[in-house]
Amino acid sequence: MICIPEGWFVMGSSSGQDCERPVHRVWTGAFLLAATQVTNAGFERFLNATLAPPPFRQDSNFSHPQQPVVGVSWFQALKYCEWLSAQTGRAYRLPTEAEWEKAARGTDQRKYPWGNAIDHSYANYVGASSFDTGSLVGFYDGSRRGELQTHSNASPYGAFDMAGNVMEWCQDWYSRTYYPVSPRKNPQGPDKGAYRVLRGGTFFVDALDLRSYARSAAWPRSPT
Repeated sequence: MICIPEGWFVMGSSSGQDCERPVHRVWTGAFLLAATQVTNAGFERFLNATLAPPPFRQDSNFSHPQQPVVGVSWFQALKYCEWLSAQTGRAYRLPTEAEWEKAARGTDQRKYPWGNAIDHSYANYVGASSFDTGSLVGFYDGSRRGELQTHSNASPYGAFDMAGNVMEWCQDWYSRTYYPVSPRKNPQGPDKGAYRVLRGGTFFVDALDLRSYARSAAWPRSPT
C-alpha cells in the first residue's frame, strides 16, 4: 500500500469529453492505495476462502497468477474488499473517483500517470502485443531494457498500471453531469445512479482512453 497525502489537486479537463468538465480543484484526505492491481493469485485466496463464484475469464491467456484479475463485477470487487478487511482487521474499500484521479495524476495536471507523452514502452494498450491481454502487474517498472518496455508507468505516488492493462472500479455512482455540482472536499459521487465508475482504460483500448482524467462507467454487475 502507498500513501496518497491529503491536499488539493486539479480534476477534469477542458479539452476532453463533456463529462470531464469543468476543470475544478478538489481536496481529498490522505488515503492508502494498492501499488498494483489485484492479481489472480490474490483473488484466488478470496475465492477459496469464501466459495464465491469465480470471475468471468475469457481463456488461459488471462490466468497467470501475477496477471491482474479480469471479469470482476463491481459487487465482486466490493466483496473482495469486505473479505480482506475481515481477514486483516484493516478497513479496505474501493477508492472514490476523485481519489483515483489524484493518485493517478498528482498535482501537476499531467495527462498520464508518468507525464504527457505515451507509447507502448509505457503502458499496455491496444497494439502492445500480437495478442491483446493483461500484462503482469508491475511489468512497466522501467527495468526491462531488453524488451520494448523501457519506462516506468508509476504515478507520482508510486502506483503502477493506472493507465492501461485492466480497468479499475471506483466506489462512486457515475453521472456525466456530476462535476459542476460535486463538493470540493472529498466528493463521494452522486447518491444514486445506474452505472458505477471505471477508470484507467484497459489493454484493448486506444491511448485516448488512458488519460488520467478520462471517465468511463459500466453496469455494476458487468464483468470487467
